[in-house]
Amino acid sequence: QVQLVESGGGLVQAGDSLRLSCAASGRAFDGYAIAWFRQAPRKEREFVASISRGGSPTGYLDSVKGRFAISRDNAKNTAALQMNNLKPEDTAIYYCAARFGLRSGSSSQYDYWGQGTQVTVSS
Repeated sequence: QVQLVESGGGLVQAGDSLRLSCAASGRAFDGYAIAWFRQAPRKEREFVASISRGGSPTGYLDSVKGRFAISRDNAKNTAALQMNNLKPEDTAIYYCAARFGLRSGSSSQYDYWGQGTQVTVSS
């Protein structure tokens, strides 16, 4: 089992950057694929990025490719989402999620979730 805590959200202007962090506690962090999802008001939760247990490969939502980068440090039990050139449409609550085994783009495949961190991008 793993517990996840996100941090790093905030209010920024369009074009700014933010780095979200996901701190994991529990056993065998390197056995879990990690993903970031987001949920905007009145919208479904959507996949943003995922990273495999060893750090590669990764996967991204098309609209964030080239702007966002997911990473992890298994020695520190952390994962991160670097978000550059933020746009107002990136405004959402961002969640870190973990599943034992291979990465997936489907939220239903993830067993463990953080509480979320709010990202607001003003125009």
